[in-house]
Amino acid sequence: MLARIKADAKLPLRDAAAMNATRWQLWRSAVGLGPPVHTWSGGLTRFNRGAHGLAKSHTLDTLAVGELPCRTRIVRYPAHVLTARATGRGSYARTRTDAYGFPRLHLTRRKRHYGFTTGDLVRAVIPRGKYAGTHIGRVAVRANGCHSIPVPGGHASTSHKNLRLLQRADGYAYGTRFEKPVEPRSIGS
Repeated sequence: MLARIKADAKLPLRDAAAMNATRWQLWRSAVGLGPPVHTWSGGLTRFNRGAHGLAKSHTLDTLAVGELPCRTRIVRYPAHVLTARATGRGSYARTRTDAYGFPRLHLTRRKRHYGFTTGDLVRAVIPRGKYAGTHIGRVAVRANGCHSIPVPGGHASTSHKNLRLLQRADGYAYGTRFEKPVEPRSIGS
């Protein structure tokens, strides 16, 4: 077992090499388009992020990429940022299986029920009950018309009559995320 692990460790990193080749080819193609294109290391981004007291996130990394002028300060940035997560467009399979591969659940042939598809962005106006109020989120549909929508503290089931379509499902879940505040630090001292 140990011999096999050691042998695998010495193999060339084909995936990493392919990724690097693709990255550099993409850069060469972008340079040919006209506008100036620059590249920097991840180490410089990390240094800039630390110098400006930014939290580690993809959103804030965009502020810290590259060579920043000596006295540049990042004073403010959006407290909430838009996020997009790939969720897919559904499954063609007509059954769900258990751990052993046996059919456990039969699924309907139709994806749309009462005008809604799982993943649609909807506004739910729930008239009464524990989750009474207005909620916005991605809906999970059921064939009986009692659809589910996420609410603070769980999921609420409500009739399709209480839902209004805001956006059709496009394979992504959209939301917002809070960014941590900047810790002020002195730059260039």
